[in-house]
Parts: sequence; C-alpha cells; structure tokens
Amino acid sequence: MKNTRRRFIKQSASLAALSVTGQPAEVPAPLDIARDSYSKDGGIQFCLAHFYGMDKRRIELSKQLQVMNAVGGINARALGITDVNPWDYKAIMAVKEAWAKEGLTFRVVEGPPALNEKTKLGLDGRDQEIENFISFIGNLAKAGIDTICYNWMPVISWARTSMDRPSRGGALVSAFDIDSIKDNTLTSYGEFTKETMWKNLTYFLKAVVPAAEKHGVKLALHPDDPPVDAIRGIPRIMTSADAFKRMIEIVPSPSNGITLCQGTFATMGEDIPSVIKYFGKRNKIHFVHFRDVRGDRNHFEETFHDDGKTDMYEAMKTYYEIGFRGPMRPDHVPTMAGDSNEHPGYSNIGALFAIGYMRGLIEAIVKGRRS
Repeated sequence: MKNTRRRFIKQSASLAALSVTGQPAEVPAPLDIARDSYSKDGGIQFCLAHFYGMDKRRIELSKQLQVMNAVGGINARALGITDVNPWDYKAIMAVKEAWAKEGLTFRVVEGPPALNEKTKLGLDGRDQEIENFISFIGNLAKAGIDTICYNWMPVISWARTSMDRPSRGGALVSAFDIDSIKDNTLTSYGEFTKETMWKNLTYFLKAVVPAAEKHGVKLALHPDDPPVDAIRGIPRIMTSADAFKRMIEIVPSPSNGITLCQGTFATMGEDIPSVIKYFGKRNKIHFVHFRDVRGDRNHFEETFHDDGKTDMYEAMKTYYEIGFRGPMRPDHVPTMAGDSNEHPGYSNIGALFAIGYMRGLIEAIVKGRRS
C-alpha cells in the first residue's frame, strides 16, 4: 500500500513537470518580485566589511544576503598591481573593478592610504603625506567612490586586551580592560599632549576638507576605540560627542562628518539616539558602524547585536527618522560555532546574524510607520 502511494506521488510529480510538447519542463529561476512601496532596508545602504582579501565565501554570503556593498581598503598589490601608489587612480580602479566582477559595489574606503603618523603627530613629511591624501580624494571621486572612513589614532590604533572572551553560548568576543595594560612605557615617538593632537587635526582638516568638498567626497572620522585618555603616551582626543561637535566646527563643510560607531559612543557613556539626532539633523553622519557593547570606556566587552546595553530598535528608528540613507555595516560581531577566530570581530556566521537582526529592525520600523 505504501509503495503504491509512493509510486503514485512520484508519477504525478513527473507528469506535472511535462510541457505541452511532452518534454520535461525547465525548473524556473527564482522570481525577483519587488515589494510594493517598500524600499530595501529602508533605503539604507547595508554593507559588509572585507578586510582580509576577496574571501569567496564572504562574497557569496553577501550576495545571498543581498548586501551588495563592500567596505575595505585599497590593496592593489593583492591584485598583482605593484607599479603604482595606493592613492593613485589606477590602484583605486583596480580594486573597484575587482569588486564589480564579483557583483558587489565598492562603497566605502575604510583605512585610507597616505594618512599615517607623520600627519597625525605633526612630524616632518606630513605636508607630502597630506598632498598624497588630497590626490587620493580626487582619484576616488574620479572613480565614483565618495566616502572615506579614517581615524585619528596614531601608532596604537584599535586596541583590545582580549580577542577571545567567552560570551553567550561560548561565542568569542573582544574585550578591553585598562587594568590589563601592563606596558605603560612610551612608544618610540615619545609623549604628546592633547593640545598637539587637536592642533595636528586642525591642520589636516583645513588642508583636506576644501578638496573633499570640491570633489563631493565625504570624510567620516571614526572615534578613538577604546575612548580612553591615552595609551603609552599617545593621547586620544576623539573620545566624546563633544569632541565631535568641536571637530565638525573646525572646518564647517558638508564633507566634514563622522563615522558613527555605536559601540564606541556607547562605551563613552553617550546616549546613542541623542547622538544620532544631533549629528543626523546636521547631515554629519556619513557612515555607521552598527554594533553594541556592555561596560564603559575602561572595562567593556562587545556583544551580539541583541545582547548589549543599547536600545538597538530605537537607534535604527532614529537613523531612519532623521533621514539617514547612507552606508551602514555591522561591526565586530562574535565568532560563532563553526567559524575560525583568525580574524576576531569578522566572523561570517556572526555577520549573518547581524544582518538578519538589522534587516528585521528596519523592516519593522518602515512597515510600522505605514500601518
């Protein structure tokens, strides 16, 4: 009886697959059905970071997620191009075209070339470094890329004291405990003051912002992470919302804006929706790192997007309501089961969770406003 029923079902399926000519019909491709009156991700440009080469698995996941925007650096050498500077047009176009061949749009340069210790510390040679950065701005614009995420953390950049702290279910996260920093000796560059760091930032902004505005390029300054007072004699100045309010007034321009890294602003103790409103209403949010933490600037750990101290729904709602429609990426996701912790914060499975969470938030917000 069971075999007869099974044969009947199998034969019926076979008959249904026949075309009118008696030949098996081709299986149709998935339909690309647009949602009426719904803009994908509320019009926000969801991105994924690609900092470790053109990882085929991450690229395929990006396309399956329909996150079609890539964020990364300019590394033409990895593409076999060694006869140009990374700020040259040829290098930029090589990277952009490599992403285009993969079906992705290179949206934001994060970690620009030609911006290093000479500029940030005010050392000999900074004027040449700044000239190279200005050339980079022009060449980016020529290539059709309009956003640069940069930071003002010389010598010691992004810093953590643990890259494998166990979190929910054994997932691994990064953490920072200032008490664990045992090496308090000065770096080879010596000691600097906050006033010097502000003076150097002012010098830089006055030189490059006019060029960025001329070319329609957005400069998005990332906060110091962690936002502590100093590490090994190198002061950190971008450590509060007030610091960013000061920065955008140094050279008022549509091009002079910020990367709103939620996790860093949260460790500062800032109220995230208030920060979004302040800078968003002034059109100063050029790029967003959507992440969360537990703790404060001296002692914190990163979390799953649904497990930190920030009201993430309210944050996403505020971005949408103030009209932000720029690039946004998940940042520093946990390393989950099945993924390597070779690149802490950039687990592929963790990124899947993050994008799904972010997409659920924005869809609930957009549809909720229509109901």
